Amino acid sequence: MLLDRSERNFPRVIIIGGGFGGVEAARQFKDKEVEVLLIDRNNFHTFQPLMYQVATGTLAADAISFPLRKMFKAQDNFRFRMAEVQKIDQANKIVKTSVGDYDYDYLILATGATSNFFGNQGIAKYALPMKSIKEALNIRSYVLQNLEEAVLHESHHERERYLNFVVVGGGPTGVELSGAIAEIQLHILKKDYPELAPHEMKVYLIEGTGKILGALSEKSSQNAERYLKELGVQIMLNTQVTDYDGNTISFSDGQTIATKTVIWGAGVMGQFPEGISPEIVQRGNRIQTDGQCRVENMEAVYAIGDVAAMITENTPRGLPGVAPAAQQQGAYVAKHILARMNDQSIADFKYFDKGSMATVGRNRAVVDMGNFHMKGFLAWLTWMFVHLVSIFGFRNKLVTFVNWSIKFFTKNSGIRLIIDKYQRPAPAKAKEEKEFEFH
Repeated sequence: MLLDRSERNFPRVIIIGGGFGGVEAARQFKDKEVEVLLIDRNNFHTFQPLMYQVATGTLAADAISFPLRKMFKAQDNFRFRMAEVQKIDQANKIVKTSVGDYDYDYLILATGATSNFFGNQGIAKYALPMKSIKEALNIRSYVLQNLEEAVLHESHHERERYLNFVVVGGGPTGVELSGAIAEIQLHILKKDYPELAPHEMKVYLIEGTGKILGALSEKSSQNAERYLKELGVQIMLNTQVTDYDGNTISFSDGQTIATKTVIWGAGVMGQFPEGISPEIVQRGNRIQTDGQCRVENMEAVYAIGDVAAMITENTPRGLPGVAPAAQQQGAYVAKHILARMNDQSIADFKYFDKGSMATVGRNRAVVDMGNFHMKGFLAWLTWMFVHLVSIFGFRNKLVTFVNWSIKFFTKNSGIRLIIDKYQRPAPAKAKEEKEFEFH
């Protein structure tokens, strides 16, 4: 039921999305004279930088998830609704959801992004994305399912489709995921699957540009590439995927790899409910904002994080799609709304880049902080510390630290359980293709 505005004591701020940006915005309103309503389809926040560890069995899903209601239990002006947002009625300032309609005085869109398959229907149908906990668990199950299936076949030719694992996208997610899968080959395969020879399992990382970790420094890119190759990952640069039929992935140069498992991390696109004018939707399905995170041509509506395209003179290419950018925007928008309520003005948003990092396997990573660069074990410790302190909840920090410690000393930790078998769409009948050998 729609609550009449006259029944409220303070202005209402609705935040759509419980990711990094939405949570940070809501926290900034604590003890302020506003009503905060956070709406999300899930009742938990996900620490996405560690989702690849759920996909590869290092961590359980609940180790990187935290209940939103519990997160804000000490914030009296906070309310939460688990719902699907269906439409934004800008004219009447109403958000229409699957559980009812809610009016707002200010609206913050922090709806994040989903996988972008660039219109390729085959890839969209058969590849495995990793933008949610459910999708990460699907990857974990499917990787294990294919290993179990490989055991049932005697010849290498019959096994190869099940033992070739292809990760598309050379950003941090692709690098970290391919490194983690390679460690399954190095440390787990011979223990859990003695019927399989480790050399039969192959991990490929596909990148469309000339280097991996394109957003990091040249040194970090080169070091990460070297680390991956030492783990046995076969890296294919300047390679574009043209099709995938569930059995064979094809590339623009005519080469193919026989594989049942393609994990897609090559692109993202913003996601948002109906009610946004197509005229302000930019490349990557992102919503155009000004330098103060305000959505173009929409009164009292803001967009932050992956769904926002802040294309300004100072940020001609927009902001990076990373958690710190979303968090800083969330804090800024809360400050902007409070200033506006008091008829004050503030300067445009300015992103402070704290640095970038990526881990490559068990005890190696690369870190860029301005002109300062780290690599190897020290960088891995830095990566581990930063991520550990950033996870919500003491229990989650403790569980994650214990799991990492066991894995470091034993090389054999992990949750290798197939709880809910992943049912992928049935592929076309396998063709007789020669496996591509990387040189």
